[in-house]
Amino acid sequence: VQLQASGGGLVQAGGSLRLSCAISGPTFGSYALAWFRQAPGKEREFVAGVTWNAVSTYYADPVKGRFTISRDIARNAVYLQMNSLKPEDTATYYCAAEISRTVGISMNPRDYDYWGRGTLVTVSS
Repeated sequence: VQLQASGGGLVQAGGSLRLSCAISGPTFGSYALAWFRQAPGKEREFVAGVTWNAVSTYYADPVKGRFTISRDIARNAVYLQMNSLKPEDTATYYCAAEISRTVGISMNPRDYDYWGRGTLVTVSS
């Protein structure tokens, strides 16, 4: 399974970006998808997640109301729409997949089986 994230870039505070993550390779069974981010000198943190059937979504408190995660099951892709961006959102964003999770979402990066390379988001003040 391979994940490829894209869509990062430089944006001014208050602006928007849309990240995409394409999933390829054998994807048998159910898997949850999530976005994490890691700023320089900080640990990787959960941003948002979506269940295998795209029914439920979960968000970290700092991004609630500003970010929206969505999943296109037919296209094997997941997206993160980021609005009202703040300088503290600056980080490398990673998409990740956890195989065989059928209930809820884990916010622990150690639970995820596959990771994309990440895409850098820089928000200027």
